[in-house]
Amino acid sequence: MDDGAVAVAPDLPSGSGPPDRKRRPPVRTILSGLASLVIVGGIFVFAIPRVADYSEVRSAFQSLTGLELLSLVAVTILNLFTYWWANMAALPGLKVSRAAVLTQTTTSVANTLPGGGAIAVGLTYTILRSWGFTGTDVALYVGVTGVWNIFVKLALPVLSIVALVVTGQSSSAYVVAAVVGVVVLAVAVGLLAALFASESFARRIGAGVGTVLSFFRRLVRKPPRTDFADRAVQFRADTIGLVAHRWIRLTAFTVLSQLVLFSVLLLSLRHMGVSEQEVSAAQVFAVFAFGRLLTAVPVTPGGVGVIDLGYIGGLAAAAPDAERAAVVGAVLMFRALTYGIQIPLGAFTYLIWRGKRDWRHGSAATVAEPVRS
Repeated sequence: MDDGAVAVAPDLPSGSGPPDRKRRPPVRTILSGLASLVIVGGIFVFAIPRVADYSEVRSAFQSLTGLELLSLVAVTILNLFTYWWANMAALPGLKVSRAAVLTQTTTSVANTLPGGGAIAVGLTYTILRSWGFTGTDVALYVGVTGVWNIFVKLALPVLSIVALVVTGQSSSAYVVAAVVGVVVLAVAVGLLAALFASESFARRIGAGVGTVLSFFRRLVRKPPRTDFADRAVQFRADTIGLVAHRWIRLTAFTVLSQLVLFSVLLLSLRHMGVSEQEVSAAQVFAVFAFGRLLTAVPVTPGGVGVIDLGYIGGLAAAAPDAERAAVVGAVLMFRALTYGIQIPLGAFTYLIWRGKRDWRHGSAATVAEPVRS
């Protein structure tokens, strides 16, 4: 499943609503949506057909057997579960059924609406608060899952290049990219470690965020925020308490979700007839890893079109010309299973959330308290 996780500042105190935001003008939202449609249309109508004609892609699809389709669906379902498990690890007290509803509903929003990532954060807050979780619980959940996803996305390209080097498919360019990736990852980990290790550093980070936010609040004639330093310190303490007990589960399920997602792409290619000799698993993993980085740049909702073209371009460059239609077909199959299916599934889980009144706070259902330090 393509995730739309978004990190959030520690501004969701218990008992309060989501942080104030400057509402985007409707005209700007409409223009953003139209721009996304133009980009997506241009990619699917003009760019992808330059790689392979859609009639050839259709023929490649027809070669799939029922057993092959069933195996792809089975791996896709497993991929959904890995994301639910990862979110359960980040939020003590979240059961698998509610994790499924939360994950699929917010993912659908993030993948379909302009600015969907920010909207998904607000919806996450609304859903979890309705189940009795506190604002601090929500902030920890969004922040921790966002950080873990970012770290894994940074690590994947480095690991993919290592795989290419080990299998003898590397070049000096790959080595340089690996070194750059290691440096970026080390800096990110170092900053996070400094934040957790030093209360004073966390206080400075919070004060800096508060200063920036206060500047924008003054532009809309709202009072400045002066409590971010204290909130950052509290957020640090809460995060340490959560991560200390659950970092192994968090890391294992986050990595597992990416590996299973990769397996959907690899299996799609193999079922479409692209063999190991034509495009190796290491090459597929490299394209997948750098494609995951594209998800951090929300050019279009869910990266639709842009990510598809990135996967197709990378894999087509490695594949023989005769297999380009199979490559396009495999990528479109992969995206349909990991992106397209999220939209109707998310609509269904939204209806479940709206209808399951017995899950609401104050009903017979209870929510476990998160682990604290």
